[in-house]
Amino acid sequence: MQSRPATGDIPDAPGSYQFFDADGRVLYVGKAKSLRHRLPNYWQDPAALPPRTAQMVACASRVEWVVVATEVEALMLEHSLIQAHQPRFNVRLKDDKSYPFLAVTVGEEWPRPMVYRGRRRKGVRYFGPYGHVGALRETLDLLLRSFPVRTCSDTKFKRHERLGRPCLLYDIERCSGPCVGAVDHERYERLVEDLMRFLSGETAPVLRRLEAEMSSAADALEYERAARLRDQILAVRKAAETQQMVSERPEDFDVVGVADDELEAAVQVFRVRKGRVVGRGGFVADKVEDLTPAQFVGRVLEELYGAPGAEVPRRILVPEDPETPEVLTAWLSGLRGAPVSLDVPYRGAKRALQETVVRNAGEDLTRHRLRRASDHNARSRALTELQASLGLSRAPLRIECYDMSHLQGTDYVGSMVVFEDALAKKADYRRFVVKQVPGNDDYAAMREVLTRRLTALVAERRQRQRDAAAAGPGTGAGEGVVGVTGAGGGPGTGEGTPDGRRRPLRRFAYAPQLLLLDGGKGQLGVGIEVVEELGLTGEIELASLAKQFEEVYRPGTAEPVRVPRGSEALYLLQRLRDEAHRFAVTFHRTRRGHRMTRSVLDGVPGLGPTRKARLVKELGGVRALRAAGQDDLRALRWLPDAVADAVYDRLHGTAAGGPRRSAIIPPGAAARENGQG
Repeated sequence: MQSRPATGDIPDAPGSYQFFDADGRVLYVGKAKSLRHRLPNYWQDPAALPPRTAQMVACASRVEWVVVATEVEALMLEHSLIQAHQPRFNVRLKDDKSYPFLAVTVGEEWPRPMVYRGRRRKGVRYFGPYGHVGALRETLDLLLRSFPVRTCSDTKFKRHERLGRPCLLYDIERCSGPCVGAVDHERYERLVEDLMRFLSGETAPVLRRLEAEMSSAADALEYERAARLRDQILAVRKAAETQQMVSERPEDFDVVGVADDELEAAVQVFRVRKGRVVGRGGFVADKVEDLTPAQFVGRVLEELYGAPGAEVPRRILVPEDPETPEVLTAWLSGLRGAPVSLDVPYRGAKRALQETVVRNAGEDLTRHRLRRASDHNARSRALTELQASLGLSRAPLRIECYDMSHLQGTDYVGSMVVFEDALAKKADYRRFVVKQVPGNDDYAAMREVLTRRLTALVAERRQRQRDAAAAGPGTGAGEGVVGVTGAGGGPGTGEGTPDGRRRPLRRFAYAPQLLLLDGGKGQLGVGIEVVEELGLTGEIELASLAKQFEEVYRPGTAEPVRVPRGSEALYLLQRLRDEAHRFAVTFHRTRRGHRMTRSVLDGVPGLGPTRKARLVKELGGVRALRAAGQDDLRALRWLPDAVADAVYDRLHGTAAGGPRRSAIIPPGAAARENGQG
């Protein structure tokens, strides 16, 4: 660590601390009951520290802290900072696979259930996750027989609402028809509520109500309605059988199981509601922190229940007590708004269930290791071979590849794709609209794109340096280490927020170890000039990959480097080049499509998308529309005369501003996307 504060300058109070590297990135976030007692532990002999902790301290440039009132507030602040910065040396759970949820959009006027994967959203209630999407869809189909709520998209719902005619699902009694007013809000809300109660495990009240309605219908001699209710009861019972019964009592709890080795850990969670398993989730974590089993359990609980929209049950069964159970319990109770207990089962049915969950976690970890072993070895081999083949000073852990795409100089765009550890990092992909190149000039376009990207990198570094300089006096020790008191943010990582979080500058977060340009010597020369102009020579390595013969050009060498055929290094370069080409061409086609599909009829007053489509369809195309006379347009009974006159004026150039022509590729033009860099 480059600088460290004196122990006397560190407050003897609870809080959260953050280690930063020289570029201002957050490396690690932690919490402590006493910052003064905790932080000096990082500055002992590196040989006495765990390897990962020693590596983190070696990479760190400074440390900052935020003082809070209690340990619970320190836990909350630590969690929010981890979510905001995603530090490299903090354990973070990631889904081993994308588990499906059954989501109910309770925030809509007419809520609907749907199978959903992805981030949780406000106004949606989630059930699950479930292990198999096929079983989930089958269960939903069974439930729609008893709770016929809509499952259509909002677009389809509005279309049938305008038509005044329901879809097929209404005819086969899988929907109650809210789009045509066949059901009122009160009845529909009761259906949605019953559906959610069933999904929560409350099957008995739903069955009792349906059985009572069936008996009433039979007594009133409404036999057809009684038969439909009977079928609904059978469907509910069949759907309930898909939920595994694990408790004789109707209780709610989660069961957490952990299986780990020296490098990774797998976590399994079974969600039990009303005595039935209604969902399960699986996660895998890289053990980048050196944590005891008790500390790791605490970290797992923070990640599981600190996520937006996470449901916190009344009771959580864990494999062992976390390090600070009273702090975690208080935090979880605050999230739930009611008491929460953390328990370790030692005997009986719950102990057997805990062992089942741990066994599932062990199987997940085994499968994950088998999948990752070959992939990890191949990626490591590719980076090592690439370093040796190109004569790089270090293995290129982050590679950025650039490509250009255009059509005879029109709709010029550029792409930047990023691979980290030889894997695509799509969150860092960027698209560029080339603005300063009037014609077909690949070199000028490449210069513009590289200049914009690297200028942004330099600007971010200067901003971090200014922030660090402004933060230096905060410690009183003159060492550039910031001690931030209170929870109001502070300098050094961007804009402060009321909860003490910092909004980092994340547009271009990291500098690449290798810039790969799609092209030949010309593109490489442009890259060298841009890097020299911005003062990044010696820090960022460059190479260009020519499509012909897969030749790689490097600065300072006239002859291309021939990467061995069939090597992992060449395969990695090809993947980078192809991904950059795909990303650029897709963006180019999108922009060109938007431009070319702009119709001559766009902007005609009173002519919306529906009327426009109908007009072109009935007259047989734009050419026939141009040939139509004004009287022919007025003869269309569904088209108002004023709109017909406006269309005629637009087509024949009598409207203000003259005619507008859509972009058409001239005959003989080479209709191809140029993917050269």
